Amino acid sequence: MADQVDPQALDEVVRFTSDLIRIDTTNRGDGECRERPAAEYAAEQLAGAGVEPTLLERTPGRTNVVARVEGTDPAADALLVHGHLDVVPAEAGDWRVHPFSGEILDGVVWGRGAIDMKNMDAMILAAVRSWARTGVRPRRDIVIAFTADEEASALDGSGFLADRHADLFAGCTEGISESGAFTFHDGRGNQLYPIAAGERGTGWLKLTARGKAGHGSKVNRDNAVSRLAAAVTRIGEHRWPVRLTPTVRAALVELAALYGLEADPDAPGFDVDAFMEKLGPTAALVEPTVRNSANPTMLQSGYKVNVIPGEATAYVDGRFVPGGEEEFRATLDQITGPDVDWEFHHREVALQAPVDTPTYARMRAAVEEFAPEGHVLPYCMSGGTDAKQFSRLGIRGYGFSPLRTPEGFDYQALFHGVDERVPVEALHFGTRVLDRFLRTA
Repeated sequence: MADQVDPQALDEVVRFTSDLIRIDTTNRGDGECRERPAAEYAAEQLAGAGVEPTLLERTPGRTNVVARVEGTDPAADALLVHGHLDVVPAEAGDWRVHPFSGEILDGVVWGRGAIDMKNMDAMILAAVRSWARTGVRPRRDIVIAFTADEEASALDGSGFLADRHADLFAGCTEGISESGAFTFHDGRGNQLYPIAAGERGTGWLKLTARGKAGHGSKVNRDNAVSRLAAAVTRIGEHRWPVRLTPTVRAALVELAALYGLEADPDAPGFDVDAFMEKLGPTAALVEPTVRNSANPTMLQSGYKVNVIPGEATAYVDGRFVPGGEEEFRATLDQITGPDVDWEFHHREVALQAPVDTPTYARMRAAVEEFAPEGHVLPYCMSGGTDAKQFSRLGIRGYGFSPLRTPEGFDYQALFHGVDERVPVEALHFGTRVLDRFLRTA
């Protein structure tokens, strides 16, 4: 299938990305984010393409947009295409270009959200508007959702939509969103395009240790800080066992074939860590998802150096592979010990989607058409997306927000990083691939 995106779409995807970056939708997790201006911008672009948008809020200002593009085959299942409008904070003093300028310099769009994920929002808008101009209709109904609050709890975004507005997603069986079909340069001259077919579950933990408050100069064998510190150390040093899921197994098999390595993930005694060493830089794609993890991130206790507090708390970023939550809970019970309580500060399910489906094959084909030099493979995300909330509606989620980037451009490091940016040519590639996939999906 030839490239069918019109030139105007390629101009619009750059302009939309820049415009959306200029709309500051910083989400600090304190409820103060206001996505409404970005939601209204997206809704305006959809309306201009003859697509009727619905704006929905659980909390004033925390706005979501949902719209449906009717397909040509009424018997086909619908496809959800979603992107979030909020972004993580950015300190302007740390950046070479102001993070909310949306400036375009030397063929690159700069700013917070350029990768995560206003670029994908812009690609969706550009593709849909191109269809309106050229008279194209996709095969399946395409349900578009631009969500609030993904960078925090999703309570005002995809969680609210899934729980309160399920009717808008009627017929949707699969969905696509961020973190997939990007270029991964392996340092050996190969370009990999991983498409996400799974996500580890989210298990953010709050640990609480209680003891006896008192003067810092006195003997205190019930010190809450000591108890907490010991538990945090045990968590940080714990070596989790390998738990390979079908998605990760499929990734290992494809990587072994690419590099001419022997690998049978199902064989007794298969040493995944030794295999990772043979992969070199490519191990970064799979290493975070071969086991559960728990990384201590925050400590809180006390108010004066000579006062022993009666309580101390810590927070841990925990993640569990699909099927690994029971083991995760049991292990935390064991290694926190009897003097420290733990609870989920935030919890969301792990996801897994099949890679032997027509939809996955069409995603692969769309990438291969415009990047024939690339190697497409499945992978599991180490973190999570709004696909977790939409899974409550029976929607299987994939990570597919295509970008082709040059050697030396570290796509993954720019997520939540300083100097986030995206090449204009990457946006053009992504729009073409997304259009190709959505037409045929």
